[in-house]
Amino acid sequence: MNYLQGEIFKIDKPLGWTSFDAVKRLRSAMLRRMGIKRMKVGHAGTLDPLATGVMIVVTGRNTKLIDSLQAGVKEYVATIALGATTPSFDLETEIDAHYPTDHITRQLVEDTLTRFKGAIDQIPPAFSACKIDGRRAYKMARKGEEVELKPKRLVIDEIELIDFQPTSITVRVVCSKGTYIRALARDIGQALGSGGHLTALRRTRVGNVSIDDCLTIDQAVDLIKTAPLEMPDDSVNN
Repeated sequence: MNYLQGEIFKIDKPLGWTSFDAVKRLRSAMLRRMGIKRMKVGHAGTLDPLATGVMIVVTGRNTKLIDSLQAGVKEYVATIALGATTPSFDLETEIDAHYPTDHITRQLVEDTLTRFKGAIDQIPPAFSACKIDGRRAYKMARKGEEVELKPKRLVIDEIELIDFQPTSITVRVVCSKGTYIRALARDIGQALGSGGHLTALRRTRVGNVSIDDCLTIDQAVDLIKTAPLEMPDDSVNN
């Protein structure tokens, strides 16, 4: 392993961790292993703390690959509760409204999902890292400030119903970079006339990296501790 020259770690991010938490854990292990104080470590594609799954962590010179890595198509498995909404469109905030679900059938859901396939315009969540005049939207939203974000064009390549209950559905989504699955949950709930919010999210693929290719955080740290270490070249700028 040569972390300064550049390595790529494929991680299964655990529930409750921020993407920064995962990067920090791996960076700390690498710094201890190499006996140095700093190095470049980044990740390709943020995952919310309430989401799990594929996260690509890159080191050293490979941090230059971040843009190309995170541009890859992504696949998610998402569970959406119907009949209620939250301000954050997920479980970060409390339910703020309830709606009827008696009219919802599997056929209605399947017909509705087809409307989201292809190029769509999506308004990002207020509770997101989008910037408004240099300020993060989620920081404004958490302070109760009004957040107005413009729609963004994105592409849903595939959307498939894989489990149906009258008050909960699970879907598989293959989509372009920049897609907010929380916002998709909101929009599907609105289209069904029932409201909706995300209750579980797992990213199962980024580009050609599958969840089956990924290590747990502990496995990655163990690899860092035990893998043969190539001493850094003096010419490598850390």
